[in-house]
Amino acid sequence: MNMFIAFLLAIITSMLVDNVVLSRFYGICPFLGVSKKVKSSLGMGVAVVFVIILATVICWPLYNYVLVPAGIPYLDTVAYILVIASLVQLVGLFIKKYSPGLYKTLGIYLPLITTNCAVLGVAQSNTDQGLGFVESLANGLGTSVGFLLIIVVFSCIRVRLESSNTPKAFKGLPIALITAAIMAIAFMGLQGLFVRG
Repeated sequence: MNMFIAFLLAIITSMLVDNVVLSRFYGICPFLGVSKKVKSSLGMGVAVVFVIILATVICWPLYNYVLVPAGIPYLDTVAYILVIASLVQLVGLFIKKYSPGLYKTLGIYLPLITTNCAVLGVAQSNTDQGLGFVESLANGLGTSVGFLLIIVVFSCIRVRLESSNTPKAFKGLPIALITAAIMAIAFMGLQGLFVRG
């Protein structure tokens, strides 16, 4: 039971307390670029969840059972980028086949998942922190669901702001950045709830 609680706590921590977008500012490009419409935000969030979880499942054993025994752990970033790029291609092909409208909406942002520092950051932090496989999986799951949650919430707020009476100087990206800053401040308040033990 304690292991399950620790797993759940690790997911919640990486999802809310240490949210990659709002606390480390990873993944800002798709966060700002795709969040104009809720549907595209949801599609991007689900694609990132899929890529992060699969990248975690592949990169952890790759590092621990291939790179470290071979004496080349310094090639981890290159290996992770190759794995992530391959996964993004698979996700792109899947979305293009089963949801052409979403594929067109995501546009350039879908291939940008390859260079999304949130995806690479999870794989890299798992090995840098020396996390075990289960801990890495919890971190990947929490981070990816946190990304999905934040991009969808942010998108919903942006849709509402488009129809509100925003001053002309703040329309578009300026009000989006202010909103993101307020969300980051709100989520920083969650750090007080987390007690390291």
